[in-house]
Amino acid sequence: MTTATTRPTSTAPHNNTWVTACPTSSLTPERGVAVLLPNGDQVALFRTHDNALYAIDNIDPFTHAAVLARGIVGDRAGEPTVASPMLKHVFALRTGTCLDNPDVRQRTHRVREHNGQIHVRTQPNEAPA
Repeated sequence: MTTATTRPTSTAPHNNTWVTACPTSSLTPERGVAVLLPNGDQVALFRTHDNALYAIDNIDPFTHAAVLARGIVGDRAGEPTVASPMLKHVFALRTGTCLDNPDVRQRTHRVREHNGQIHVRTQPNEAPA
């Protein structure tokens, strides 16, 4: 697992902090990378075949195992997804919604690429439903 390093983007509160997750070269299309954020949260980071970047919580909500970064990347009707390697529940990478059980949702994080590094925002986009 990659341990992220903190890189504040401003003097604003913690929720505006971006961390360096990994070098761009470490993120192979259609494969995940597990990242440990400074606050202890684990994030699964993905690059899809069209070079889009996504990050969702790495802990599978059904098994409570840190495995989503090792999931199977694909799509459903054009929606980028990852399937848990354990029970094969499929999550939309854009929203974190479990497509097999819409009542379950993973948090997502903003991701950016800059100067050969992938950065993840420490504050999730939204809390699970």
